[in-house]
Amino acid sequence: MSLKVVGAGFGRTGTLSLKAALEKLGFGPCYHMMEVFPRPDHVAMWHQLAFGHSIDWDLIFRDFRATVDWPAARWWRELATHFPEAKVLLSVRDPESWYQSMSDTIYQAMKRLASDSVPEVVRVHNEMARKAILADTFDDRFEDKAHAIEVFKRHTQEVRDTIDTAGLLVFDVREGWTPLCRFLEVPVPGEPFPHLNDTESTQAMIRRMRESAQNPPRS
Repeated sequence: MSLKVVGAGFGRTGTLSLKAALEKLGFGPCYHMMEVFPRPDHVAMWHQLAFGHSIDWDLIFRDFRATVDWPAARWWRELATHFPEAKVLLSVRDPESWYQSMSDTIYQAMKRLASDSVPEVVRVHNEMARKAILADTFDDRFEDKAHAIEVFKRHTQEVRDTIDTAGLLVFDVREGWTPLCRFLEVPVPGEPFPHLNDTESTQAMIRRMRESAQNPPRS
């Protein structure tokens, strides 16, 4: 299996909705931050990458056909190069509402250092997210709203400038199925587009991911 869709959009741009939509359209399983927590080996690989070491892209995505959200979006350039046949999907959102949503949800989980009492996988995941997202992406200045929004806008423009328009869709989940299906050349489903990215459901998802990390499935 090889990636067919590379998601370049930041977290809190409807990426959970996109994950569900892509899987409905046959581009699943779709990788998302929620897939990382229950896989300690993936947590270790992303941590390795965040701190300057290489990883095997084919290995980490061997069971997936698409990816959205962080941590993969941090390395969208590398993924687009490694999977040249994949289409790039840039999820976007109004910058002001994006910043508020980030502040209310995943930033709260990332900004606090993990205590010594948490499982090792939770500590390593926290270090990875803080390095890849807060440090590398936002220069440890996420609470500077103007700076964070400028980073968001600059990222959108960089993706637009880098990826050929034939292989890029800049997409707001409020647009629904039509532009996404046209881009991926698949029929439009006869059901509503999923909308799963509200603040309350994301907070619940973060709690579930932490619980799954503390109780990983036995191999």
